[in-house]
Amino acid sequence: MTTTERAPRLPFDRPNVLEIAPLYQVLRREDPIARVTTPAGDPAWLVTRFEEARAVFADPRFGRSHPKPEEASAVSDAAVLSGPQGDYETEHAEHARLRRLLVPAFSANRMRKLGEHIQELADRCLDELEAAHDAAGGEPVNLHDFLSFPLPVLVICELLGVPYADRDKFRDLSDRIGVLDSGGDAKLAMDEFAAYMGELADKKRAEPAQDVVSDLVAAQADDPTFTDDDLARLGAGLLFAGHETTSNRIDLGVLFLLTDLARRDALAADPEGRVHATVEEILRMSAPGGLGLLRYAHEDVELGGVAIQRGDAVMISTSSANRDASVFADPEEFDADRKPNSHIAFGYGGFFCIGASLARTELRVVFSELFRRFPNLRLAVDVDDLDVRSNRLTGGVSSVPVTW
Repeated sequence: MTTTERAPRLPFDRPNVLEIAPLYQVLRREDPIARVTTPAGDPAWLVTRFEEARAVFADPRFGRSHPKPEEASAVSDAAVLSGPQGDYETEHAEHARLRRLLVPAFSANRMRKLGEHIQELADRCLDELEAAHDAAGGEPVNLHDFLSFPLPVLVICELLGVPYADRDKFRDLSDRIGVLDSGGDAKLAMDEFAAYMGELADKKRAEPAQDVVSDLVAAQADDPTFTDDDLARLGAGLLFAGHETTSNRIDLGVLFLLTDLARRDALAADPEGRVHATVEEILRMSAPGGLGLLRYAHEDVELGGVAIQRGDAVMISTSSANRDASVFADPEEFDADRKPNSHIAFGYGGFFCIGASLARTELRVVFSELFRRFPNLRLAVDVDDLDVRSNRLTGGVSSVPVTW
């Protein structure tokens, strides 16, 4: 494919990690389905408005596969958002099959049981945060290292059956597979990640337990088309998504609450009563990455008056859609009392994130307990001085210095 002339290139420049690029507001108003250039230099459509974003999620004429993969626009060098995935002929059936496999793992009953343990894990992380702060003589400590990263890792390790002792290994692999300009290293890291999960699956065959990887191994007995490679790559994807995105949401949620201490004080005064709505607003407002979600048109589609051709790449900016003034009053304002809050942070329809319930449970525990324990928590630096990981798929920050 050739570089798209004069089309703005993703990711757009943004003021800081809590705000999205001003260009999104212009596009929602003037060109809600706009031509853009991907980080890889190829053409794509960018969907920025809420109505059209939901329409793409719900329309089976869009998918992650491509009718002619060799001709598809590439997006980036990251291993999980580089280009087409899956087989064009079988994608929808395969997606349905994998969701059926995973539904028991993320059932409401399992989430309820896990919820009590998440509380224990969060308390442990907060104890370590407090001990580090005390050991530093009250100097700032990095909340990311003591809470935002370890808690989601502990939870997803417990759910999948991954040894927590291996966290440094898959932290490195997760970091590498999300680099947008890795020069090929991201794909090598994904291969290593899949190999690691394959070795874990072999151990579960010998000694099954009450965890997702053991469930997937057992599912192979009923479905011989679910190969070892399928299992390894699905497991790697779950491990990556299960901790990376939640970790970013914790960081950004803390930043939203600490950049306006009235927000912090309101939650600290009534953690139990306010945490649900606060978490939903964090999900709506947080925009860790700057690309969006990728789809390809499986046939010619008219979307919002724009003719999308078969094979065209379409990027859905959920971050922009979640700030659409036609749906959300004062969309750029963080409003923990916002009702209703029909955001699409977890997608929509058949592509609604299967781990949404788990993520919500983790976030509710974190934000109720964090501000119950540390009601005077404050940010130790200006938000504009935080280093944004702009070359990472999931964006975010690596440091959230706090004190109290």
